[in-house]
Amino acid sequence: MGKAAHALSPAAPDTTRAVGAGFMLLALNPGSTSTKIGLFRDDARLHEENLKVPDDLRALDLWEQLAGRLDLVYAALARWRTSVADLSAVVARGGLLRPLASGTYGINQRMLDDLKAGLQGQHASNLGAAMAWELATPAHLPCFVVDPVSVDEFEPPARLSGLPELPRRSLLHALNMKAAARRAAADLGIPLERSCFVLCHLGGGISVAPCRAGALIDANNANEEGPFGPERAGGLPSLSLVDLCFSGRYTRTELRRRLVGGGGMVAYLGTADAEAVLKRVGGGDAEATAVMQGMAYQVAKEIGAMATVLHGRVDAIVLSGGLARSPVFTGWVEERVGFLGKVLVYPGEDEMMALVQGALRVLKGEEIAKTY
Repeated sequence: MGKAAHALSPAAPDTTRAVGAGFMLLALNPGSTSTKIGLFRDDARLHEENLKVPDDLRALDLWEQLAGRLDLVYAALARWRTSVADLSAVVARGGLLRPLASGTYGINQRMLDDLKAGLQGQHASNLGAAMAWELATPAHLPCFVVDPVSVDEFEPPARLSGLPELPRRSLLHALNMKAAARRAAADLGIPLERSCFVLCHLGGGISVAPCRAGALIDANNANEEGPFGPERAGGLPSLSLVDLCFSGRYTRTELRRRLVGGGGMVAYLGTADAEAVLKRVGGGDAEATAVMQGMAYQVAKEIGAMATVLHGRVDAIVLSGGLARSPVFTGWVEERVGFLGKVLVYPGEDEMMALVQGALRVLKGEEIAKTY
């Protein structure tokens, strides 16, 4: 399929170059229905676009979408009158990799093989590293992923679930949460390495994590635990869930989709559009209000639980993600957790900037890229 048809090359990029007055970076963030891309000179945003994945392309298996998604990226670069040769590096959202430390990682063949194999599952974010590699390698550019969702900084007690055969796994919105922690530390004027935060990413799934000295030492896996969210069921009554599994009402695939993608707000209200539901709340819709207040209640409970991991020493509770744009929702959370400490609200999520800043730390010599 055009320029995207070349195969993954085993040759690693071997140069890092600044262009003009700074580094020119292309950032990629693939999601299930679109690929967000951005062009930056250093941390100045030049262009950003959300490339919708056509229905016929979405109908393909995930890895069959790679070439088509890349064609959309090449077309966007052409609209921006930019070529890959103009770039200094390409950086992408990391996928479901092996458990690893946080940081910026150079993309290599082992990473690509693990993502394609789906070691911790398949998700559109798994395509990010492959897309970056395909773009960067022919031009001998470095390519990176930053703080993948499989960042694992758990302390030993956090791994115990209650059944040895079901250990708790660290899968969370690490990219946005790490960026929020850095921002909170800067805003409070304290070194990140001496900070203690409870971080809460309020997106389609909700991640809550205690963050000590910049490390995410525990977290709910939003696909399995914690608060229900706009699209995810969160933690459920376990014995009742077992009965539902064997009830014959659902196939294995159907039930998994019910829990992740069709749970939470979707299950109660039939939509994952939180903005639309909050408008219903504003209009006095009692059902919508009950569901959103229930979600805020569960978020607050999880924040309280994670505060105990920090022995109650909390410099701030940090709320970010799409739902953090709603003062009504964040207000419901804050009225329950404000006794724990200051509540900072960073509406939305700027994962593109977080990706770029991670790459820049390496390109400017402030960090060394980790090897996967």
